[in-house]
Amino acid sequence: MLRRITPTHRIATIAASRAASTADIDPAFVKSEGIKTRQEYPLDKCRDIVGKRKVAVLGYGPQGRGQALNLRDNGFDVCVGVRKGGSFENALKDGWVEGKNLVGVEEATASSDIVQYLLSDASQIKMWDTIKPHLTAKKVLYFSHGFALAYPERTGVVPPKDIDVVLVAPKGSGLTVRNHFVEGRGINASYAVHQDATGTAKETTLALAFGIGCGHAFETTTLKEVTSDLTGERCVLMGMIQGAFAAQYKVLREAGHSPAEAYNETVEEALESLYPLVSQKGMDWMFANCSTTAQRGALDWAPKFEAAIRPVIQDCYDEVKNGNEAQRSIDTNSQPDYREKLNKELQELHDSELWTVARTLRKLRPQNQK
Repeated sequence: MLRRITPTHRIATIAASRAASTADIDPAFVKSEGIKTRQEYPLDKCRDIVGKRKVAVLGYGPQGRGQALNLRDNGFDVCVGVRKGGSFENALKDGWVEGKNLVGVEEATASSDIVQYLLSDASQIKMWDTIKPHLTAKKVLYFSHGFALAYPERTGVVPPKDIDVVLVAPKGSGLTVRNHFVEGRGINASYAVHQDATGTAKETTLALAFGIGCGHAFETTTLKEVTSDLTGERCVLMGMIQGAFAAQYKVLREAGHSPAEAYNETVEEALESLYPLVSQKGMDWMFANCSTTAQRGALDWAPKFEAAIRPVIQDCYDEVKNGNEAQRSIDTNSQPDYREKLNKELQELHDSELWTVARTLRKLRPQNQK
């Protein structure tokens, strides 16, 4: 349990000395990183840049849905391209009209000036030969993940030379893109111009980035986006976090701690108390504003964990960069029984004691009790 027992005057001193605002950031750093903000790209400017061009969002999974709805709400001319099925039905429920702004993938691509290719990585590969003939001169092909572009020899995705190819990659799931937009917050994104055939690709990219509700956007390349994104998903964003949660939970359980105690000290306190503080103030602030016992332990053990984990992250990064992870994903996702095997793996995670306990204890959070 992390106890905040720092004297009030010390908290005030530390908070004052460590507080960070936009004004504290070195402007040269922001400029060198290619960071753009909403102040530079207000919605009126973004709509002017896009002009009368029609935007097609291909795919209506979490990312496609979030971006399509945000663009629509922000006043852009948008249609959704998706085949009949569950996603099509979801689009109908969200108010898209069949035959008007809800059509098939080919029709959406052919009738639009800006094509947001937001199908899954596997589906992008599968559908490429279908949409490519409709990517005519001066159109814009937009991605939110650079996977297909970064590994063309593996994916077969090679855009025509006479179109703009751009990337806007929100730093979160499609659900977060939509929810933060509805809450008036927004989410940050990276952006890249992969191919500029018109000379205006960068402005179009940024207009779309802020059109979907980004908070700020930082510049990257498609290859850097893929390597950092795939590494993050496999490590601190998902894979490593699950591994760390599972490891600590099992150590505590095997030492005789109850499921409730093991879960609370491993997951609940992290998600409900500490991670929000890290998000708001930073890990340095949290370290400075906890008990001396917690401080000492965290400062002593953090380097040990870094030394143990860094080689694993480096191995993961190398596997991503050399294309092995991409090929593994392509090979696995193309198997006829892929979905069946995936569902089995996900069910095993769902049924694990850790997350079974989690479902029970989440109901006991004060806000979930009636």
